[in-house]
Amino acid sequence: MLDTQKPTYLTAFQTAAKEGKFLITAEVAPPKGGNPEHMISMAATLKGRVHAVNITDGSRAVLRMSSLIASAILLQNGIEPICQIACRDRNRIGLQADLMGAHALGVYNILALTGDPVKAGDHPDAKAVFDLEAVRLLQLIRKMNQGIDCNEKPLTDGALELFAGAAVDPQCASWSGLQSRFERKIEAGAQFFQSQLITDFERLEKFMDKIAAGYKKPILAGIFLLKSAKNAQFINRCVPGVNIPEHIIDRLAQAKDPLEEGMQIAAEQVQIARQLCQGVHMMAVKREDLIAPILDLAGVAPVNQMVSI
Repeated sequence: MLDTQKPTYLTAFQTAAKEGKFLITAEVAPPKGGNPEHMISMAATLKGRVHAVNITDGSRAVLRMSSLIASAILLQNGIEPICQIACRDRNRIGLQADLMGAHALGVYNILALTGDPVKAGDHPDAKAVFDLEAVRLLQLIRKMNQGIDCNEKPLTDGALELFAGAAVDPQCASWSGLQSRFERKIEAGAQFFQSQLITDFERLEKFMDKIAAGYKKPILAGIFLLKSAKNAQFINRCVPGVNIPEHIIDRLAQAKDPLEEGMQIAAEQVQIARQLCQGVHMMAVKREDLIAPILDLAGVAPVNQMVSI
C-alpha cells in the first residue's frame, strides 16, 4: 500500500475545521431539470455566512440533477461545495469514477452516505444498487487518497485529495448501535460529521460527552427550519427517527407568523448547539434565503469574522 500523501492545499472549509472554528454548512438541493439558476441564487445568499454548501444526492430517493455536476456548478460560481455521494445508485466502479471526477473538478469535500431506500422516493420501481454502504465508501475514499483503487491497484494518474465526512444521528434509538457505527466511520477515515435534524439537545449533549469527545472530529448539529405546525407534523409522520416535541408544534400553531416563529426556534437551536459541538448544518428546504437571517438572529458572525474555539 502506498503511503498517504499529505494534502498540497486545504479548502476554506477544511482550513476552518482544522483551526477549530465554529463550522457552518447549509444544504441546497440540485434542480430537477437542466436549469441551475434557482440553485445558484439560493446558494449565493449563503456566501460569507457558511463555510460550505452541501449538495444533496437524490435525497429521499427523489430524482434531482447529479450532485457532482451541481457541486461543480457552485464551485464555478465561487461557492465551496460539499458533494454528497450515496451508494444507492452506483456500484463500486461508478463510485470510484465519480470520486476521481470530483477531484479533477476541484470538488474536494465529500459526504459519504448509504442513501435512502428507493421505495421512499418518486421512482419506487427503480433498481437499488447498494454495492457499498457509508463505512465501506469511506474506506474506499481513504484508499484512493493513498493512490490505490478498491482492488489495491495503483491509480496511475495520481492519488486523490478528498476530505471525507459522514452522517451521524445522535437521536438513534440504539445507543450501542450509534457508538459502534460512529466509531467505524472514524476508523474508516471520516474527518467531520453532519447530524440529522436535532430536536433532543440533551441527547446531543450526551452523545458529545460520552462518544464524540475522545475523537476530536467536528460534529455539526442539524438545524431545520420548521415553517408551520403542519410542516412539523408532516416531518414527524414521514421522516424516520425524528420526533419534533409537542411544545415546538404548539409554538408554531399559536404564532401570529409561523414562519417567523420557525426562524426564531431555529436561531435558539443554533445558540444551544454552539455550546455543545463544533458546528451547525442548516436545512431550510426551499427557503435557503432565510438561513442568513436565522444566523443573524442567533448572533452568529459571518464566517470571515470567526475566531477559533
